[in-house]
Amino acid sequence: MQVVERLFAAFFRPIAISPYENVLCMRKGDCAAVLAPVPGGGLKLLAPPSFLVDGNLSVKVTRGLGEVFVWKKREVAATPEKLQELDSFRRELSEMLDLPPKQ
Repeated sequence: MQVVERLFAAFFRPIAISPYENVLCMRKGDCAAVLAPVPGGGLKLLAPPSFLVDGNLSVKVTRGLGEVFVWKKREVAATPEKLQELDSFRRELSEMLDLPPKQ
């Protein structure tokens, strides 16, 4: 519960994302992550943090000369600003979960 309280204090908010209704999904800005409880207390990442596209977790892929975030047939350009937001989200969440930051 302490981890969830730290997340709320840092303005992370829960979000419902299909098909992850049975786990905790947390959002901040346009980024989200899927979390699960750890035996003995705490939370862990179930998948890498992702940029939200139409309220859903996306996948970053290379298209032509650039990168895009994709969910189903919808694509959003992976601009430097969006990539920075995702990196900041990842680092802050890692700190909150007491995980080593991903390089």
